Amino acid sequence: MRSSYASHYRKILKPALENLSFCCNNPSHEPILEAIELIKSHLESHSKYFPTSNVPLNDVIDDAQQELIIDSGKIKRLDYEMLAAESLRKQLKCKNIWLPGADRYRNPDEDLPQDFTQKRDDYYAALKQPNSPLEFIEKLQNELNDALKKFNQNLPKNTKVKIVSKNSKSRIKLTPLKEQPPPKNIKQLKQDILSRWPNTSLLDVLKETDLRVGLTSLFYSTASREHLSKEDLQIRLLLCLYAYGSNTGLKRVASGNRNMNYQDLRYIKRRYLNSNNLRQALTKLANTLFEIRDSKFWGEDLTACTCDSKKFGAWDQNLMTEWHTRYRGPGIMIYWHLDKKAACIFSQLKSCSSSEVASMIEGVLRHCTSMDVQSSYVDSAGQTIIGFAFSYMLHLDLLPRLKSMKKQKLFACTKGDKAKYPNLSPILATPIKWNLIAEQYDEIIKYTTALRLGTAEAEAILRRFNKDNKSHPTYQALLELGKAVKTIFLCRYLQSEALRKEIHEGLNVVERWNGVNDFVFYGKKGEISSNNQEEQELSMLCLHLLQMSLVYINTLMIQTILHTPPWKNRLTFEDKRALTPLMHEHVNPYGLFILDMEKRLQDLPTKTMNAA
Repeated sequence: MRSSYASHYRKILKPALENLSFCCNNPSHEPILEAIELIKSHLESHSKYFPTSNVPLNDVIDDAQQELIIDSGKIKRLDYEMLAAESLRKQLKCKNIWLPGADRYRNPDEDLPQDFTQKRDDYYAALKQPNSPLEFIEKLQNELNDALKKFNQNLPKNTKVKIVSKNSKSRIKLTPLKEQPPPKNIKQLKQDILSRWPNTSLLDVLKETDLRVGLTSLFYSTASREHLSKEDLQIRLLLCLYAYGSNTGLKRVASGNRNMNYQDLRYIKRRYLNSNNLRQALTKLANTLFEIRDSKFWGEDLTACTCDSKKFGAWDQNLMTEWHTRYRGPGIMIYWHLDKKAACIFSQLKSCSSSEVASMIEGVLRHCTSMDVQSSYVDSAGQTIIGFAFSYMLHLDLLPRLKSMKKQKLFACTKGDKAKYPNLSPILATPIKWNLIAEQYDEIIKYTTALRLGTAEAEAILRRFNKDNKSHPTYQALLELGKAVKTIFLCRYLQSEALRKEIHEGLNVVERWNGVNDFVFYGKKGEISSNNQEEQELSMLCLHLLQMSLVYINTLMIQTILHTPPWKNRLTFEDKRALTPLMHEHVNPYGLFILDMEKRLQDLPTKTMNAA
């Protein structure tokens, strides 16, 4: 590590320190700033050592590491630089040290609403939380006691859950869910769709969606005037959307259409394709899909969303690209939010190391569709103790599928809970420190308001609350709040097999969506080839639009089949549970991309089929 730093990475240290200035709001972090100034003043020096007299060590270098960098009373300069830079990185990560003029790394006080003191009562009312911390804590204590009481009473009758002694490595033993009965008619339904609409072009799917929803009418030019006719503009926009959504590229798409060349499409992409236009089209498509769904087949629940990310390969010259430790290889992540019937309401571009909890909260608050999200299914990466705390403050029911269930523990409400709940005593930990929540209640409301209003990105706000900032009083209070909320969830989760099935089914939807990504985004082996972040976001949003168009058309096809006499009242409960518009057996994304605006998909309803 020292060799790599000395021969390669140290080259960037001088220009970085010359162009960046660091500040802090807490005097306890000033020694790190002094260390950086010392390093900056000795960058031109060729000496291997620092004199020990004026080198800040305490609060910069850990005690265990100090002896590693001291040699005969002198401090090794390169080793000190590395360890000081590591300390700086940790404090920048949790924003104890910040940079003037930055965005994500700006003064953390600027992330909060500046008028909180004047509008305090309004902000409390907007969050529907009581002004009194004692009232808030009493309500939470009652919920925690009720959850522990019900779980303790039902545990002896619960054959799926077993709690063993503290000495065991696996304190909670949970019986895996049984495989659900297979649907009887879904296979036949897919065959009927394949026989009625065989070899449907994916480009025709996008075109049919536009003709019904009017997506291209929402794309406005950034230029001062437009000279193309609406018909020509519509054709070129559809080809550009398909080129980016399938990752085949503008040249390949242009080659299949007469009187169309690469430069024409490039002009349309430059003038019309931007994130604002695409998000408006996605919002309209999602809302239209909600309207045309027949509740007889799809149900009426529009309050639960399922969230997960998927890694896409990307060239490593881009600043967003990182090496993913789990999936291997350089790339970026796209975080999806879907409802239980595969309608994607939001998508985000993120780096591999960024917080999935922040992405989950950001999507729930910013999706802009008519869906009222009240609960969210996530996997283990989408939840943390802090995530539970903020979800509770935002009235969002966070429902994770926890990977390490055997290591989970419950937190007591008071000291006497182990005697009160004897069946839970092996997994009952220390009581919640309610006094910390009461002391920091106003700050918790302030940070939650910042998330709700979007005064800063969710990731920038949650960045403050990590293990490198344990001494932050609001972080300690949020940990106690999150422990209480997570305990309530665990009591529900372990007590109810139906809830476990619901979470598992919800996450299966987003896993299926991730699988269809590979079918739709097949060009260049599914790798995003651009190093421009705006281009990467365009690819993501076009993929989102193209795949949602597939979901929209498949929904119409399924409902058309199900309204024919042989299929009326034929679906069973298992069939409706397994019914999904994420099917592509009848779709062909390959070949020449010929766009014929006169050719329509046959037998689809001419008017919107509303469940009402």
